[in-house]
Amino acid sequence: MGEPARAAVLIALADGRALVASTLAAEAGVAPSTLSGHLARLVEGGLVTIEPSGRHRYVRLSGPQVGDAIEALARISPTRPVRSLRQATHADAIRRARTCYDHVAGRLGVAICDALVDTGVLLIEVDPGAAPDPVLGAGRVRRYLLSEHGRERLSALGVSLDLASRRPLVRYCVDWSEQRPHIGGGLGAALLNRLVGLGWVVRGDRRVVRVTESGKEGLSDRFGVVTSAWS
Repeated sequence: MGEPARAAVLIALADGRALVASTLAAEAGVAPSTLSGHLARLVEGGLVTIEPSGRHRYVRLSGPQVGDAIEALARISPTRPVRSLRQATHADAIRRARTCYDHVAGRLGVAICDALVDTGVLLIEVDPGAAPDPVLGAGRVRRYLLSEHGRERLSALGVSLDLASRRPLVRYCVDWSEQRPHIGGGLGAALLNRLVGLGWVVRGDRRVVRVTESGKEGLSDRFGVVTSAWS
């Protein structure tokens, strides 16, 4: 993952979608023939899968755990220098609202997580005997639990939860740009799908998501998320 071209490939795939190999070669700044060698290493390491379709090969991350690893490594990586207005604009958009594999991250993701806790949709199980966590504070959070009240509220919104999935229903990632938790797991994925379906958020380029006007109103009414404070 530390090789620059392979890192660029993984970052390009970090929103969970599949991309063709030619697009990834352009993202990594290498020739298609060179990319093939990098993809072979990534497949061998279990980080990506390749799906042939017609004349193209589609590449995607092998699972949400790879997206989690990318997010975790971003927390300790040095900040890349910004050398253009375009880079600065994209960097700000990424911090404002983005996808982390298949769930919402950035300031929007953190605000949604806070709102779900504040409204009782999620309950926090803590270990009061644990040492204070530098990110989460006193009493380290052990896990987030979906309340019965929360299940009803999400169902009313049309969020479809796969309770039979082997994937954890609720888990949190510590957001690399905010250094605070956002929600992943099956709930995070289902919530993003529903927000897109409602037209409350739209996907942009390179992991960016944008909150629409109806989304600002809906998130405020349903969960008390005030995007005007930072959007």
